[in-house]
Amino acid sequence: MTHPRKRTALRASASAPVPPAGSAGGPAPGTGSGPRPPRRRLLRTLPLHLVLIAVGAVMAVPLLYVVLSGFKSTDQLSGNPVGLPDPWVGTNYTGILASGDFWRLVGNSTLIAVATALIVVAVSALAAFSFARFAFRGREVLFTLFTMGLMFPFAVAALPLFLLLRSMGLLDNPLGVILPQAAFGLPMTIIILRGFFRQIPGELEEAATLDGCSPFGFFWRVLLPMARPALGTVSVLAVVTSWNNFFLPLLVFTDDTWWTIPIGVQQFQGQYSADTARVFAYLVLAMVPALAFYSVAERQLVGGLTAGATKG
Repeated sequence: MTHPRKRTALRASASAPVPPAGSAGGPAPGTGSGPRPPRRRLLRTLPLHLVLIAVGAVMAVPLLYVVLSGFKSTDQLSGNPVGLPDPWVGTNYTGILASGDFWRLVGNSTLIAVATALIVVAVSALAAFSFARFAFRGREVLFTLFTMGLMFPFAVAALPLFLLLRSMGLLDNPLGVILPQAAFGLPMTIIILRGFFRQIPGELEEAATLDGCSPFGFFWRVLLPMARPALGTVSVLAVVTSWNNFFLPLLVFTDDTWWTIPIGVQQFQGQYSADTARVFAYLVLAMVPALAFYSVAERQLVGGLTAGATKG
């Protein structure tokens, strides 16, 4: 007969986990001193990383060169174009920042860009809502006409647009730039917002209707709050496109009162063509507002483009 203490010892030894082979005296055979990094994955992704680094360098190096060149004098640019400034000349930047003309150009560009973005977002949101949530005859044909606007170059419409604006008395008027910019920005904006609106579940609209919500109430109270990433995307695109627009303000504005930053860059370059360092400084300061706005809204831009492209 087995003693009770022996039975307890046998049960404990039977229930104890059995260590894997090679674990008693150290690491398992063939594993070395510990886990190693996945070399195959590194080898597969190394070419992609090198390409991304090269693309980033191609984008960053010219921008860094322009910024550093703004801290040089023209003599330094001629004698040492790729080296660091020695000494650093900050008067190029401070002189431009102290100029009232520069801030007037910034204010004009900001006003026109913000007004354009508001019109584009408001009109495109309503149009995209109609294309995405309502079924009516000729919907796809009409949407195709909007998408064809992406293939219509602005230069083709320059002369008819100039004659139309002159007949309406909108030359030397900011509306003469805001309204055409908004019109040319509608196709891309409608495409992005329609793709986002279509992936909103129909059950939400049915629930809102049962709660007494009208179609516009559903659009205003439910759809727009859910579409913030897409709205941020189209707002960034509209602002940056308007900020960089050169040809339309040049066509509309003959008086320098409403000149924008791109026209100011051209005029400044012609005025200080011999002072290359100051021109570089002006270019950097002209880019700062658009870059700052883009950096603030970067997450909304990427998220909205992804949502509109993958869920539409």
